[in-house]
Amino acid sequence: MVLGQFLGDAASLGVHWIYNTQEIECLHPEGLQGFEVPAEGHYHAGKLAGDPTHYGDAAWVLLEALAGETTFNVATFGKAFVEKMDPGKGYSGYFDSASRGTLENFRNHLEVSNEPYGFQEGADDDQLATISVLAVLIAFYVARNDGLPEDRKTLLEQVKILTHVRQNNERAVAYCQAHTRLLLELLGGRDIHSAFHHVEEQLDTDDKLDREIRRKCREAFQLKHKGTVDATDFLGQSCPLICSFPSSVQATAKHNEDFQTAIIETAKAGGDNAGRAAMIGSWIGARIGAEELPKEWINKLNRSSKIYRILENWGL
Repeated sequence: MVLGQFLGDAASLGVHWIYNTQEIECLHPEGLQGFEVPAEGHYHAGKLAGDPTHYGDAAWVLLEALAGETTFNVATFGKAFVEKMDPGKGYSGYFDSASRGTLENFRNHLEVSNEPYGFQEGADDDQLATISVLAVLIAFYVARNDGLPEDRKTLLEQVKILTHVRQNNERAVAYCQAHTRLLLELLGGRDIHSAFHHVEEQLDTDDKLDREIRRKCREAFQLKHKGTVDATDFLGQSCPLICSFPSSVQATAKHNEDFQTAIIETAKAGGDNAGRAAMIGSWIGARIGAEELPKEWINKLNRSSKIYRILENWGL
């Protein structure tokens, strides 16, 4: 699950945020293989094959922050994030709107108060910042609680708290919690299609955002006969979760447990493909397990040995 999230993100690095799918084809006439190097002038120019996007960078900050912890402490991650993801302190990756708003709110607090910052004043952002790292928290929770939770309320509340670090936005919280429910269903042994349907049943029919998520999931499943490039063009290539989540659902429903095809087709579909691929990678990874992930891709992933070491220390 965690490894799948990192793989999906890194495999899409070189074509991230290219919205014109014909441009992707022209740049890579031999077809995408995954782990392409970003071209000069690209958002991630300077990164190497196997490196993460800024999503993967943030996931790594979360993984390191939780590595030696026994319980989730939001301040541990919050302090690590504002220290390591600040361009003013040496971060050279892409600086997205969620990170920018989060750091601005943190600095504003320091200017007017001597009280400890609660790290719950993230940006008003409904995109992929948290959902693209969330598998790390789920893995940590499962490891520290000796298995899947019978009562999910505590974990869902922790997901809300983690989301608010960078995204003080209720749509972001709702989609992150749906993502959490889905990962738990997959880790519990359900196949991909039944896992999605069980999550739909858990969503609150009286909640506007839960109704939106259910509707978007159904739209995605209705398009699973289509190619992922065409379906993504219809559902949305862009970053907001109202587009990116259903596009991810479609690619997963379409390709089921075929990890590499799901990620490559998502990369080919353009737009915020790295964020979507991180989600898809975590879903399929949760279903098939780390041992079934493509070994040649794992070997290309920078930091893979460090990720393995932390997960093994957690007993995963």
